[in-house]
Amino acid sequence: MDWEANLRHSRISARKARLVADLVRGMKVDSALDLLRFTPKKGAKIIRKVVQSALDNASRSAGVDEDRLYISRITVDEGPTLKRWSPRAMGRATRIRKRTSHICVAVTEG
Repeated sequence: MDWEANLRHSRISARKARLVADLVRGMKVDSALDLLRFTPKKGAKIIRKVVQSALDNASRSAGVDEDRLYISRITVDEGPTLKRWSPRAMGRATRIRKRTSHICVAVTEG
């Protein structure tokens, strides 16, 4: 059985979050949490919270051994982009794209 946790509209670009997600895909949950704790990237803190939430969802079920849980699926998809404008020289403007992402983590007992 899979237990999921989702985070939607996270203020990090999907490209940056995927770098961290690729590190922990397929790992055991406890070793993934240790790795994410010491990874010096913004995405590590965000993904760590989602993995912890998936672990908590699994631990609420009766008869689940938390030591046997591993990350079976982790996806980072693009969310909506906030569009802003920045003034430039000679009356022009440049678009600023503030990208968001949707993060989904599934853990399985194996």
